[in-house]
Amino acid sequence: MITEIAQIDVKPGSEAEFEAAVAKAREAFGRSKGFCGFELHRSIEKPQRYRLMVKWQTLENHTVDFRGSENFTEWRGLVGGFFAAPPEVEHTETVLTSQA
Repeated sequence: MITEIAQIDVKPGSEAEFEAAVAKAREAFGRSKGFCGFELHRSIEKPQRYRLMVKWQTLENHTVDFRGSENFTEWRGLVGGFFAAPPEVEHTETVLTSQA
């Protein structure tokens, strides 16, 4: 399992609209090969900063399958206008977990 972590800074005052656009984009993600779910987190200290954490079965499901698809075009069409700067994206693998 791969986690894509995208740090997204949005234009001031567009936070609510951005969140609504991400909610609309659920369908585009849901149609994507290897998609396993996502969470959107908003920073408390920097309320215009978000972290989108997307679970993929493989790295290629994100970098090749999703990025090369109409689903990615739909995603960017819904949310791209809110970006203050290009998102910073990295991928991680879980190496340790803990449960309370």
